[in-house]
Amino acid sequence: MTTDHGYPAVRMYIAGEWCQGGTGRTAPIVNPATEEVIGQVPLATTADLDRALEAAEKGFRTWRNTSVAKRTQILHAAADLLTERAAEVGRIMTLEQGKPLAESTGEARRVADTLRWHIEDARRAYGRIIPSAPGTVLTVRREPVGPVAAFVPWNFPAGGPMRKISSALTAGCSIVIKASEETPATAAALVACFADAGLPAGVLNLVFGEPAEVSAHLIASPITRLIAFTGSVPVGKLLAAEAGKVMKPTLMELGGHAPVIVCEDADPAIAARRAAQAKFVNAGQVCTSPSRFLVHESLVEEFTAEFVKAAEAVVVGDGLAEGTKMGPLANERRLDAMIRLTGDAVAKGAKVLTGGERPDRPGYFFAPTVLTDVPANADLLHEEPFGPLAPIVPFTDLDEALRTANELPYGLAAYGFTRSAATAERLSDELEAGILSLNHCGGSVHEAPSGGVKESGYGREGGPEALDAYLITKRVSHLLAP
Repeated sequence: MTTDHGYPAVRMYIAGEWCQGGTGRTAPIVNPATEEVIGQVPLATTADLDRALEAAEKGFRTWRNTSVAKRTQILHAAADLLTERAAEVGRIMTLEQGKPLAESTGEARRVADTLRWHIEDARRAYGRIIPSAPGTVLTVRREPVGPVAAFVPWNFPAGGPMRKISSALTAGCSIVIKASEETPATAAALVACFADAGLPAGVLNLVFGEPAEVSAHLIASPITRLIAFTGSVPVGKLLAAEAGKVMKPTLMELGGHAPVIVCEDADPAIAARRAAQAKFVNAGQVCTSPSRFLVHESLVEEFTAEFVKAAEAVVVGDGLAEGTKMGPLANERRLDAMIRLTGDAVAKGAKVLTGGERPDRPGYFFAPTVLTDVPANADLLHEEPFGPLAPIVPFTDLDEALRTANELPYGLAAYGFTRSAATAERLSDELEAGILSLNHCGGSVHEAPSGGVKESGYGREGGPEALDAYLITKRVSHLLAP
């Protein structure tokens, strides 16, 4: 069933059934490119959440006792269905989130491969035998932690949910996931692939609702054993505090404010082109997006000219329109933030070289923006912009650049450009970030870990480390009978 906008009707998925909320409460879903309401998302009641929790408890008992071979068969079938449906999932994603169709479809295909990678990696979640005293067998075993409560934002409507779902299910856990109410149909399309692949009822449950209500109920429940969250630092702190009250482990992938250090020996044109390409992906709404450009004073003029050129070449428009390279911001809140951050920087002396305003058209669009002469007290240099804003700041020596890069409480991603092996090693050693890319602005990959330090969170997603939070380590000491 679809709406007049070609957008599917959204349902929750609880205990193997698609359903509305118990009271019929809904919230509007808005196409950010047109500002039109294209659908309604159901909002869960406490009773709905209790049903999801009970289903997850039963589903965990079923799933953890399912052979790895059978789990693998079901999950590979889900990945194959997602690959087959990637074009339709991408179209849904663009309608509700705004990113260009090529990005959306690519995201759907990429997360199918994320699932495939974790399926195979989970087959190698080995324990070990430890030499011990005669007559004693000492082993270390890895077991699924139990039902998981997960919370994900709207910026990667397929990637965010799949990171949590793939790790939980491949580890042998069940999961209740609250996806974003702004991009619910993409999450539902992912879940449908698992349902259609034969995943047992209760293993995967999808809910929507008032974020504070849902998180409080799921975290407090004795059924959930792990809290996994991706989102802002302030919300992450609140959820971690609530989980701490009941001594539940948490996995926190939080925000950042990624510095880019362009060293004196770098090629400024290459650095500018690569940095600009990464900056405007998903309209800058990426937690690892490069967002503070620290450029050696000898290169700043050439770097800035090339960056402005790249920004002005970005075609902004509806994500479904052919040729669009950057869509709208996902919601009015992000648009207001761009206007506020740009206005604050300009009021304090910054210059806008290109962009800096909302185009005269419907939708939450904001032009790719490059700013120079940005003073140190501008909000833009301290708050994660999460949008298409690029402040360029010159520096004199690398010590100064590293101090500036590390002075914020964030530590998610960082980038550096240099042609010196020694300088690259220094950047690797001294930049305070969980993710570092040198001479490019690499994104997350499923075969390697991603995560932050300092206030950007803890725990890792991707790579073999992704399973760590979803598995408990049990020591078993067995004294053999005489």
